[in-house]
Amino acid sequence: MTVIDISPSVMQFLLAFIVVAPLLGAVAALLPAPPGLKGKNPDQAVLRHGVTVTGAVLIAAIVLAAGFDHGHPATMQATTDISWIPALDVRIHLGIDGISLPLLLLTALLTFLCALYSYFKPPAGPSPKAFTALVLVLESGTLATFAVLDLLLFFLAFEMVLIPMYFLIARWGGDQRQAAAWKFILYTLLGSVVMLLGLLLIGLKSGTFDMVALATDNGRGLTASVQVIAVLAVGVGLAVKTPMWPLHSWLPAAHTAAPTIGSVLLAGVLLKMGTYGFVRILLPIAPDGMRTFAPYLAAFAVVGIVYGSLACLALARTGAKGDLKRLIAYSSVGHMGFVLLGIATMTPTGVNGALFANIAHGLITGLLFFLAGAVKDRYGTADLDTLAGATGAALYGRAPRLGALLAFAAVASLGLPGLAGFWGEMLTLFGAYSPAEGLSRPAFRAFMAIGAFGTLLTAAYMLIVVRRVCMGEHTPHSQLSPDTQPSGGPRPSAAAGSPPQLADIQAYEAATWTPLAALTVLAGLWPAVLLGLTDPAVQKLLAGGKS
Repeated sequence: MTVIDISPSVMQFLLAFIVVAPLLGAVAALLPAPPGLKGKNPDQAVLRHGVTVTGAVLIAAIVLAAGFDHGHPATMQATTDISWIPALDVRIHLGIDGISLPLLLLTALLTFLCALYSYFKPPAGPSPKAFTALVLVLESGTLATFAVLDLLLFFLAFEMVLIPMYFLIARWGGDQRQAAAWKFILYTLLGSVVMLLGLLLIGLKSGTFDMVALATDNGRGLTASVQVIAVLAVGVGLAVKTPMWPLHSWLPAAHTAAPTIGSVLLAGVLLKMGTYGFVRILLPIAPDGMRTFAPYLAAFAVVGIVYGSLACLALARTGAKGDLKRLIAYSSVGHMGFVLLGIATMTPTGVNGALFANIAHGLITGLLFFLAGAVKDRYGTADLDTLAGATGAALYGRAPRLGALLAFAAVASLGLPGLAGFWGEMLTLFGAYSPAEGLSRPAFRAFMAIGAFGTLLTAAYMLIVVRRVCMGEHTPHSQLSPDTQPSGGPRPSAAAGSPPQLADIQAYEAATWTPLAALTVLAGLWPAVLLGLTDPAVQKLLAGGKS
């Protein structure tokens, strides 16, 4: 069942175009613009080029999704399989199924929205040419990660995103950007070295790097000890990127220092690469090794849920000088903990919940980082104590639409029923209640209880943020001392007690943020759209390639 009938060769071309076009666009961005395209402002021209390329990729992804056979989402579609390095049996093998298609669409959408946002609000920093090229290389690497079906190609695509993100943080970031960028690159590169060893072990011991063949074999060609070593090695690299507690410490610094779109892409797209690797590689290829480590993975996951929530509560309290972007970063540690818990259950319910939570997190946290960046631009700071009313009035009094959208994103993040954040967490907890055969039910039910407690903590800190940032503590301007006046943005009005107004949501911001808010509502009210894609593919994956 397809929305539109597209021939297999066109589907192949569309998938190849989606992966390669951003890379070609990055090269074109660095070349001198033709005279007719320079316009009066070359910087705007190159940013417009970024919007054009990412827009073309998004359109191609939507057409690909429309041509996708939704009646058989467990089948690899739009496949290309060409020999690349015959001596190592490495192939250019591309394809999508119900697991990878939603992530492909999410990546294309978020990158286009980031490019659109950057066009109207250019990043403060060096040449827009380099900025646009880096964003396009980042998009190409991420899309390739979700589309390739060869272990070595997966590794190359997985690594391809590191350098662009490093430079986006180091050159266009805020305070302490150099330290944050180095921490990001060192953690992820060290994890990747260990992961490469695990992938080579799988390929050499099984005789192939083809992910489809390995998934169909379902670990029968690998001994139990090889599977355990492979899961440990590959899992460490994936856990760093996810990030899993206690390998998460690079994330808050990276998010706090990154420019707005860097934070959006890091949270909305890059973190998904780690959890996708767990589902696509480790669950089907090394099931015995995963079964050995599943209880430990679940334990780390629930510690991350509680730890991330407690860190957010500490940042949100009065007088803590907490940073809003840092708080959202720590919330990601907790949310990705739910994704890892779902994967650790090794059940269709849990894994479907993990994949749903992945998409929901990308939409909601992407929106939250857009909003945090907008708030920081308006106030000149992301310090929660300042945002809580020290400048005279918080968002409801100064920019009511912006405050309302921030409150919406916050309640979506805490898992309010009817919004996207609810279904992933609920399915994950259901999966933990009845884990796969061979896993300890009492242990996983304890993990479920801890995870459920984590949802209460999430609600607590998100509601505190809404109360403090959106409502604040009103202080008449006549009582404000000079050192509490905002350093940037509009000054208080002359009328004592009337809040100084900020620019509310601008047209370009509405265009950027509305799709994320709308999809958050759609996924919450109609979860079957996403689960109908992922469930058959997950069932086949866990059954060892048998539908």
